[in-house]
Amino acid sequence: MNRQMNSVGGRDTALTGRQNRAALSRLLLVVSGLFFYIMCATCTVCIAAADGSWLRHVPESYRSKHNPYGGQSEAIAAGSRVFADHCAKCHGSDAMGHGGRPSLRSDRVQNATDGEISWLLKNGNLAKGMPSWSSLPEPTRWQVIAYIKSLGPGTASAAAPEATNENEERREQ
Repeated sequence: MNRQMNSVGGRDTALTGRQNRAALSRLLLVVSGLFFYIMCATCTVCIAAADGSWLRHVPESYRSKHNPYGGQSEAIAAGSRVFADHCAKCHGSDAMGHGGRPSLRSDRVQNATDGEISWLLKNGNLAKGMPSWSSLPEPTRWQVIAYIKSLGPGTASAAAPEATNENEERREQ
């Protein structure tokens, strides 16, 4: 029988190899459970980011703002470059969401007003993982919005620039 002697509080305790393995097994079970809990909590936060709760924080004065660059091909191209540098890391190069982050091609985002998205870019939603991009000049943020709106709702294979005119017509109606 394999015994190890440990001194606990001035008295010796003897553990067998079987007891060591059982204790190690329990520890592994606890650590695995903790890891699973943390992963579930992380996924819940990521999914909650897509719930649109940020919309209720947008002041009325922002909701009616109109993108001065909406539908302009040069602004869309510039917004695409900024998106690739700052946004694609979380939202994916196709804006369909990445790593639990929300898709920017969802109906919720595509139907949000330009002003609502402008407010989110300026203020962020740190509780849900969205940083503030107030350090970007306002015209640059409008270009990003023009690009996002040009993508339209749908799948990654949807044509991006062609959706711009449809979005503008829908907003004008």
